[in-house]
Amino acid sequence: MNEAFLLGNGAIALGLLEGGCQVLTSYPGTPSSEILPEAVRLIRSEKLNTYAEWSTNEKVAFDNAYAAAISGKRAACCMKQVGLNVAADSLMSAAYLGTTGALVVISCDDPGPHSSQTEQDTRLMARLAKVPVLDPSTPQEARKMAALALDLSEKFQIPVILRPAIRVCHARQNFRWDPLKDPGKRAAFKKDPTRWAATPRFRYLLHQRLNETLLKVSERFSQLEGVNAHTLAENKKYPLGIIAGGVPHAVIRDILDENHRTDIPVLKLGAPYPFPEKLAFRFVRACNNVLVLEETDTLIEYLLGDRKKVLGRLSGHVPMAGELTPRVIARTLQRVQTELGVEPIALSEDQDVHELVEGLHLPVRKPTLCPGCPHRAAFFAIRKVQPKALFTSDIGCYTLGLNLGGVDTCLDMGAGITLASGFFQAYLQDGVHQPVVATMGDSTFFHSGTAGLMNAVYNDARFILVLLDNQTTAMTGMQPTPALGVRADGRMGKSISLERIVAGCGVDFIEVVDPYDIQAMTALLKKAEAYVTSPKGGIAVVIARHACVIAYRETAIPEKKPVAVTDKCDACGFCHQRFECPALVEDPEGGTTAVNRSLCADCGVCIQVCPKGAIVAA
Repeated sequence: MNEAFLLGNGAIALGLLEGGCQVLTSYPGTPSSEILPEAVRLIRSEKLNTYAEWSTNEKVAFDNAYAAAISGKRAACCMKQVGLNVAADSLMSAAYLGTTGALVVISCDDPGPHSSQTEQDTRLMARLAKVPVLDPSTPQEARKMAALALDLSEKFQIPVILRPAIRVCHARQNFRWDPLKDPGKRAAFKKDPTRWAATPRFRYLLHQRLNETLLKVSERFSQLEGVNAHTLAENKKYPLGIIAGGVPHAVIRDILDENHRTDIPVLKLGAPYPFPEKLAFRFVRACNNVLVLEETDTLIEYLLGDRKKVLGRLSGHVPMAGELTPRVIARTLQRVQTELGVEPIALSEDQDVHELVEGLHLPVRKPTLCPGCPHRAAFFAIRKVQPKALFTSDIGCYTLGLNLGGVDTCLDMGAGITLASGFFQAYLQDGVHQPVVATMGDSTFFHSGTAGLMNAVYNDARFILVLLDNQTTAMTGMQPTPALGVRADGRMGKSISLERIVAGCGVDFIEVVDPYDIQAMTALLKKAEAYVTSPKGGIAVVIARHACVIAYRETAIPEKKPVAVTDKCDACGFCHQRFECPALVEDPEGGTTAVNRSLCADCGVCIQVCPKGAIVAA
């Protein structure tokens, strides 16, 4: 028997391997990033013959896993909720085509959002695609549901989505498990063009079959013990009942238990789609009013279809946005109970503490790039050379170039390039030359940069693209990029250089610079602008290459350069406003700049930044 204290993401990895998962693919994105590394650790320790890979994007991850699933194996792919958008085209078709083995899509939601563009609810994506979805409340439940999802997928020959939210992904519980074994299934794809390569006529027939399958799954979900279950007493009528799934279910159970409230029944919907109608409608009939607690949208409330008895987001009782924290849920329940004349719960002391802290009006520290981050130097140089440009950027650490005035747009993965191309064409239509500088990270470029860049070159767009190459996928946990050639299990694959891909997209101007050398980078950016504006020019790609100071602590700054602030400092604020290094702080006594030694990375770049020459080598 093995035992360990695991993250929820580690529990999911364990559940997948316990369920016989043979192929696991992923593109990293918080809150899903730890699933694949945890699986790799277990695969090594248990000596399993399980294939794991970091894929270049979510669609690639999905397709690789799906190929294994239609060859008869058990497979899974992992991503965050907005990553599922990238894989959506494949998901929609895979629902029609089905599987012969099993395919589980783990899509981790981010109510809040804490580190995402949107609060997208994967359960709604499951309904759109017409595939079953499971919604765990705890890490232990996520483990069980991961294995259950594989069973359901293989039984009904349909992809199944597992939707853990961030509080499940990053909570911890203690786990024990028996030694893991390989399932021993061998690939055996059976050719059937009418299914696997179905034309629209056959897709119509497959859609009919999918609808029939969903009815069977709905029947199964109405009898899924421990996953969909209620606490109703026989032949009893209740003034108020609660329907909840996912993390809100765990929260409301705690609140009711702490208040010793056995008079309020709860229906747990851990498998909300296809909707377990028989179970849900029986619960609603037993209650005069029903409060629905779900994140982050209105799937359950919508499917219940009763606007008279059901209270939730549509009735204005539950917030339309944001995470349903214990405080929010407690206040919501108290309000509903008061309105219905039901004895309200007492708010815990934690509520009073929360209000006290809010009343202090403490300053909020905005996120910023790390001390010594090469992206900071790159943005400083970009602003210096192109102060009037439009700055299109992308998803990653470098989004924080916003603080440096170097980011005007951030739409989605790959949009740093596509918006740059779009802006150029929009201004060109008016006969205006508007400088545009796009920024994008190395991992993001591999993920979704090439299609946009090829399109921009093909349509003769003109802008500077700065690829911020820190040689890792920094924001989501330092996963390797294809340029490094390191695979998910640590083995070496074949490295693919950014220069080679950029050239393959048709770009003729490609030069590499170390952004720590601000003088060299500003000179290169001026050269790039001259090329962009010349009659025979085009898109100029500058690769600002310097290793991440966190991922490569020992080598990123080979020559440490401690700095000091001299009495030349006149508190002009330039280093704070234009360079924004957290290690450069305002001296509370003199108002001048000081160096926070506990934060300073000794990169020495700030020596090049100070216009007064007040920052010098110590």
